[in-house]
Amino acid sequence: MRTLAIISIDTAAGNAAVKSGELRKIVGQTLERYKPEAAYFGLKDGKRTMFMVFDMQSSSQMPAIGEPYFMELGAEISLEPVMSADDLRTGLAELGGAG
Repeated sequence: MRTLAIISIDTAAGNAAVKSGELRKIVGQTLERYKPEAAYFGLKDGKRTMFMVFDMQSSSQMPAIGEPYFMELGAEISLEPVMSADDLRTGLAELGGAG
C-alpha cells in the first residue's frame, strides 16, 4: 500500500545525530531499504522532518521503519495511506453514478 511517512525529529537528538553522522546513516539506510517513490526533507512544526512516500507491503514493517527514529532520534512518526491521482480516478470510477 502506498504510504506517506512523516518523521519529525526531536531537535536536541537531531543536533547530536547531525554532529555524530548518525542522522545521515539512519536516513540513508531508510532510503536504501524502502526505495521510496519520493522523499522530501523540510520543517514541520519547527522540527527537521522527512516526508517519504513508499510501498508498505505489510503492517509488520512498522517497527523496522519507526524504531531507529524513535530510539536514536526521539522522533514523532505518522504513517498514512495515500493515493496517486490515477488511484483516485480509479476509486471514483468504481463508485459509479454521474460524473
